[in-house]
Amino acid sequence: MGHLGHLKQEYRELVHRLDAGTAPFPEPSGEAAWAGWKEILEILFTPEDASLASRLPVLPSSLERIAARTGLSPEVLKPRLEAMADKGLVMDLVSKRTGKTTWLLSPPVVGFFEFSMMRAHDSIPKKRMAEALEAYLHGDESFARGVFGHKTVIGRAVVHESALSEEPAPDVLDWERATRLIGEAKEIAVSLCYCRHKAEHLGASCGAPVENCLSLNEGAEFVLRRGFGKRIEKEQALAILEEARERGLVQIADNVRDRPTYLCNCCGCCCGQLQSINQYGLRGVNPSGFVARNHPERCVGCSRCARACPIAAIAMVPSRPAKPGKKNDLRPRVDLEACIGCGVCADACNKEAMRMERRKEQPFVPANAVEKAVRIALERGKLADLLFDEGESRGHRALNHLLKALTRLPAAQRALASEQVKSRFVAAVLGRTGRLLA
Repeated sequence: MGHLGHLKQEYRELVHRLDAGTAPFPEPSGEAAWAGWKEILEILFTPEDASLASRLPVLPSSLERIAARTGLSPEVLKPRLEAMADKGLVMDLVSKRTGKTTWLLSPPVVGFFEFSMMRAHDSIPKKRMAEALEAYLHGDESFARGVFGHKTVIGRAVVHESALSEEPAPDVLDWERATRLIGEAKEIAVSLCYCRHKAEHLGASCGAPVENCLSLNEGAEFVLRRGFGKRIEKEQALAILEEARERGLVQIADNVRDRPTYLCNCCGCCCGQLQSINQYGLRGVNPSGFVARNHPERCVGCSRCARACPIAAIAMVPSRPAKPGKKNDLRPRVDLEACIGCGVCADACNKEAMRMERRKEQPFVPANAVEKAVRIALERGKLADLLFDEGESRGHRALNHLLKALTRLPAAQRALASEQVKSRFVAAVLGRTGRLLA
């Protein structure tokens, strides 16, 4: 962290605070990447914003609790938090049960990176921000490895329903269908795609639609409240999904089974999650429960599937002909370890030779946002920061959710959690659960 001496103290403390969350903002080693990293901080956060942000709890907290923690009166604090929420630097969550508002610091992703480019016009200098993001994200692998270099990632691929064979009809769970995610959403908003909007400002537009980033449920409520998108009906959202499938875009949802907060329509050239696969070979997206398989009796070797694959997981390789005297044909070979099961290749094939089939081993998808956060924190060695943060619900409802998520971990991970936290209370809870499950 040698470069940190060149940052103001407020930014130094903010970087440290972000590292305690589930998505860090690590300092890069490359000179150009470091300059972009510093520029992002200075574009988005004033020194006063950074100072306040560095003192916000990890867990959602009430205005009164944040006031007690920061020493600011609620009357002074609230307008500052409101202004930061308008920039996407903090998020306000309104409970439907109580009507009470809690606040938390936005992570880089999904968070203030996306919010910085979701509006066409605001106070953020878009071209400068796009250039700083490009320098930071692609000039160094620090951020990609910090966010995408672990088992539990932020997004999961959702298989194109149009690519699923009807004979026999595959057993697809509701949370695996993009159409059901839309159908069950309580609120839907559409925004500019952060990735492609950034590419436009860099002169690297790919031509895919820009206004097709969908926020759902609590995510949509925040986006609408703060003007980062516009409300749409379910029929409009389904039309966006259909157009995205026709254009060969990958549908990536929040990596949870219950109440996801977003559903993106992504291209391999612009999407940060897919680029972490293409550029750094990381597991940037949790694969769907399906995998692409070629049926050679139908295949004509046209290579449409290989050209359509957003992560280059399909290679055309020589295949010996069935009849003597003929030259070798080319047939697709799917890298089953790399395939994310998006279904783009199957939709691209006009011979029905590439089909989506169930994986032998299904990828694990966290039940909800709490379980996802616990697993990410555990894998990053940050569980204690999450569990014993001074948030609104410490010792109350959210802590109960955290402990329930801990008790659902496999035995080896529960032992690791106990070691990380080093708490008699947590050790007792995990030990008791282990005895009950034995």
